Amino acid sequence: MTQANAGGEQQGEAAGQARGRMRYQDESTAPREPTLAEKRARIAAEKRQEEQAQAALAEQESKTQKRRRVMVGGGVTVGVVALVAAFYSGSAYSAEQNAVHEYCAAEKQGEVAQNPDLCDENYVREQGGYSSGGMFFMPIFLPGGGIGGYNSYRYGYTPPGSPAPTPGQTVSGSSFNKPADANIKNTKGQTVQRGGFGISNKSGSSGS
Repeated sequence: MTQANAGGEQQGEAAGQARGRMRYQDESTAPREPTLAEKRARIAAEKRQEEQAQAALAEQESKTQKRRRVMVGGGVTVGVVALVAAFYSGSAYSAEQNAVHEYCAAEKQGEVAQNPDLCDENYVREQGGYSSGGMFFMPIFLPGGGIGGYNSYRYGYTPPGSPAPTPGQTVSGSSFNKPADANIKNTKGQTVQRGGFGISNKSGSSGS
């Protein structure tokens, strides 16, 4: 083999070995700079992520505010209802405690009549009497017959908060003038007029 051939073979082997090598980048190798398109894509992705996060936060805050308004509104409603109920309950209790009692009284003596029907117009007429100006007149029958005059009766009213009177009792401080705006009960415990809040509701007996 000639020297020229030997040199050629050595060069061929070196070239083959060079073509078969794989080159690796180590830590000292500088990274490739991103292209302008890659930079723009990365910025757009980061912007989308930020917008999505802000939208999710805004939605969460909106839901929280709605729940807070519902809770506050419900609390206010319950509070108002409770306040109104307490007010009416307290007013009803006060009206009950300060009720005026209506009773039938003999006008001259001022005593509570034994028979409350003596102040009932229908009853008085059935017995031959009559009524006029809030007064009820019952005939006084004589032993031998005939009428010897009339006994007069009318409704009396106790002071507010006084207990219900009993037959034959003379009520101190009573009046024959019917209160226009008061809770009034008869001797049977029935409400004949409801008062309070500027409302007067008559039901049953009449008075002056």
